[in-house]
Amino acid sequence: MLPTLFRVAGVGVSTHEFFIGIGVLAAAAVYLHLAHRRRMLSEQTMWVVVGALVSGAVFAKISTAWQFAPQADSLADLWLHGGRSVLGGLAGAYLGVIVTKRIIGYQRSTGDLFAPAVALGMAIGRIGCFLTEQIGTATSLPWGITLPPEVAATVPACPTCVTGQPMHPSFLYEIAFHAVAFVVLWRLRDRVGGEGTTFTAYLLAYGLFRFAVEFVRGNPEMAAGLSGSQLFLAVTVPLLIVQVMQRRRVRALAPTPA
Repeated sequence: MLPTLFRVAGVGVSTHEFFIGIGVLAAAAVYLHLAHRRRMLSEQTMWVVVGALVSGAVFAKISTAWQFAPQADSLADLWLHGGRSVLGGLAGAYLGVIVTKRIIGYQRSTGDLFAPAVALGMAIGRIGCFLTEQIGTATSLPWGITLPPEVAATVPACPTCVTGQPMHPSFLYEIAFHAVAFVVLWRLRDRVGGEGTTFTAYLLAYGLFRFAVEFVRGNPEMAAGLSGSQLFLAVTVPLLIVQVMQRRRVRALAPTPA
């Protein structure tokens, strides 16, 4: 189980959960600001956010349950102290938005509101991952990180941490990616044509980046020399590419305003 940072009403909050919580709050603030700016702030768009958060949280937990279940005393213990998968959370949130929109009958795209919000939330949330999870594989590069023995002993499932070898700071790579993505998406927030374009582009860029960074992440291989995350991305990234191509085709065939 993840170590406890502090307790609220007797419930332990880990470092990982703390930074995820801060990231969610930051993402919500960006989403609300952009929704207000575009005059899209309404009860319906708030329900879309709720659907994304609930479905994302559930899928993030479900996708890692098999890893933490043997250590859990109960389902409640597994939910409170088990791990979370970012990719599972993103997939769940995406599905939650689609389902919620169909339930409430909302037609307008909200992807451009979510894109910079998710990028900022990911940049913050990954700080918790960097402080509590496998750092990365061994490296001879000058920016490799070597943990002091007392710190290495607190990082679970990180055999490289205790050997004294410099490691790839894989989560710092991700933090930098999402931080740069947030700046770019924020600057382009009013200049990209086609609603939903920026979110699809962000997901595709992150999918390709994450597939590459997995090679220095240190996650266990599952099949064909690839980690579970890479196998997931090998399926979902082509689907995103198809979606981008379909949107470009639709826009190209759309009649030009007179």
